[in-house]
Amino acid sequence: MLTTRTRRLTVAVSVTAALALGATACGGTTKSDAQKEGGAVSAGKADPSAATKKGLTVGFLPKQVNNPYFTSADNGGKKVLAELGETYKEVGPSSGTDTSGQVSYVNTLTQQQVNAMAVSAQDPGALCTALKQAMQNGIKVVTYDSDTKADCRNAFVSQASAEDLGRTQVQLLAQQIGYKGEIAILSAAQTATNQNTWIDYMKEELKDPKYKDVKLVKVAYGNDDAQQSFQQTQGLLQEYPGLKGIISPTTVGIKAAAQYLSGSKYKGKVKLSGLGTPNDMRKYVKNGTVEAFELWDPAKLGELAARTAVALSSGQISGKEGETFKAGAMGSYTIGKDGVINLGKPTVFNAKNIDQFNF
Repeated sequence: MLTTRTRRLTVAVSVTAALALGATACGGTTKSDAQKEGGAVSAGKADPSAATKKGLTVGFLPKQVNNPYFTSADNGGKKVLAELGETYKEVGPSSGTDTSGQVSYVNTLTQQQVNAMAVSAQDPGALCTALKQAMQNGIKVVTYDSDTKADCRNAFVSQASAEDLGRTQVQLLAQQIGYKGEIAILSAAQTATNQNTWIDYMKEELKDPKYKDVKLVKVAYGNDDAQQSFQQTQGLLQEYPGLKGIISPTTVGIKAAAQYLSGSKYKGKVKLSGLGTPNDMRKYVKNGTVEAFELWDPAKLGELAARTAVALSSGQISGKEGETFKAGAMGSYTIGKDGVINLGKPTVFNAKNIDQFNF
């Protein structure tokens, strides 16, 4: 992990209870005329042929600034914003569970009057009051990687279909353990929206009769902290000595679990899969600790979040279901139910293809 930032902006924005209730109950505001359409907050009528505005400022607020995954994602946004003639900035907490810190950074970006912000939420509801205030001030809000409640942002850029991600992680591990044995899940924080959604689909997938001999024994939480995830992996194997496999749907968790397994008697015996980056997992694939895992390209996720923020700020989309927009070389995207935009299918990495990727 990188060292934590030595200084945090602490500009606080006071929000009264009446304002919070008004933002929830009313269809319009004085500045952005935000409305709830199709589950997401939409402003006015979109013009897909509108020119892309230049000189916009887009603030990125990841769950955790010292997390390599978010570094890659946010750099993807930074690169495309420079190409489009916009200004990029990044703020955020050094802890993946510092929800109050995320709220303060939303308030900071609002005070700085950015045109748009891209936020990966640590908690689905905790940021809502601050994000609604940002929208009342005319700021477009895009969530990426981890969502808020749908009425707290304009659009959500999802890594892939949540159902696809949850089900494919189970499918990948089940193949490796021969569809038989005890498995566990090593997640991030208990409040992480994306993690919990994927885990719900994992449990649904496990109801299929083909998994009748696969038993999910525990969901553990490493809080996206390397040391805690390492210790949770150790604890799982002590508690369940017959464990056959672990799914870790978090890049910090899967790397920490691989680190533990590679130096233990369980190497090659307990299968590990989930979501990881090729650069983090390369050596564990090559030394036989991990057979296969999956992920989307986080840089592309950040790029799409940035392009969505610019499209919203330019009036090309409002966040309403059915709207389409062009995302440069990435192609065209259509906004789905509740303002969700899916990046695409995840990629499976193994010994045959992992050297083709560098992120």
